[in-house]
Amino acid sequence: MNALGRHILVELYDCERSALNDLDLIREVTVKAAIDCGAEVLGESFHRFSPQGVSGVVVIAESHISIHTWPEHGYAAADVFTCGIAVKPEIAARVIIEGLGAKNHTLTEIPRGVLVTV
Repeated sequence: MNALGRHILVELYDCERSALNDLDLIREVTVKAAIDCGAEVLGESFHRFSPQGVSGVVVIAESHISIHTWPEHGYAAADVFTCGIAVKPEIAARVIIEGLGAKNHTLTEIPRGVLVTV
């Protein structure tokens, strides 16, 4: 199967609740995930909600990494979408899982831009 990109959906459960509300930590972990997987960081934007929760995105030349947190549930959802073969999205997912101390997680990979060859 030929696909233009790989999209990994990361479900993080039983995370440290204070970590999920720490905008600086979320930014640090997400940017580190981009760098460690071999991506080229182009920009980032993060927002802390009141009374709790953080959402953010790191734009990479190869696509994006995004995260949304629900501290009250110890839960976060992250997307790691990369194009090409040089970047390893599974490395980014691992950095996020470890960085937020998730005790449980699931990964779902979706090939994006599946091309039919004739």
